Amino acid sequence: MNAYGERLAAVVAQRGRLCVGVDPHLSILQQWGLPLDASGLERCAMTLVEAVADQVAVLKPQSAFFEVFGSAGIAVLEKVLGAIREAGALSLLDVKRGDIGSTMAAYAQAYLGEGPLAADAITISPYLGFGSLQPAIDLAVANGRGVYVLVRTSNPEGHEVQTARHHDLTVAQQVLEAGAAINRDHARIEDGVPGPVGAVVGLTHQALDIDLSRFAGSLLVPGLGAQGGTPEHVATLFGDQTPLTLPSTSRDIAEAGPDPAAIRRRTAEVAAALR
Repeated sequence: MNAYGERLAAVVAQRGRLCVGVDPHLSILQQWGLPLDASGLERCAMTLVEAVADQVAVLKPQSAFFEVFGSAGIAVLEKVLGAIREAGALSLLDVKRGDIGSTMAAYAQAYLGEGPLAADAITISPYLGFGSLQPAIDLAVANGRGVYVLVRTSNPEGHEVQTARHHDLTVAQQVLEAGAAINRDHARIEDGVPGPVGAVVGLTHQALDIDLSRFAGSLLVPGLGAQGGTPEHVATLFGDQTPLTLPSTSRDIAEAGPDPAAIRRRTAEVAAALR
């Protein structure tokens, strides 16, 4: 499998930068008039995927909304990941895993290996120390997959941890510097190819308070749409790094459903605004 950055650059060049979240939470099932069980989950999630997976570069299923339904929900998640792959989009599984030693290695095997839950990339948390992520990073590189590390998240509670200072750098900046050291060996930014380590940086901030200029990684940018972020703010906030962003929206797209045609239209409108 080609490196994640190469595959991401290729599909973004064809389909644009929009990332659509697949977040079939209970309120969406209710809004769509679906049963609050695994059958409703599957109908909602697969309708979203089938409506847009041939239209956008990246889809981001949120694992928690599938886990709610136990093993039946995980079976739906496996089906969703397969459908994304078949449509030619990339899957970015939002699992936010972070642990140490053999446990982190097991998480890596589950989501970055060759099993039924394998995705093209996953979100991971560095707050047990960036070094604890090494098993996931190593396996991602070996298998041509990617990881997105939580850096400046969109929730207000993250501010006090992520902007705390140590050795004259914020925690967020130290995470970025560690990721940049890995990306330097893999990225070809002049060709638009990011490294395997991406960063999660929310669109809800008025200022990022971080330096992204040396990161050389893809930037997952949640907060577009229902959380108040706009396409214009993406360019304002990220400046020269905007071409590396994947602005992400979920509720804004799901609320256009359950009609697949309406979901496609809304997705096209958001993608056009980003362009």
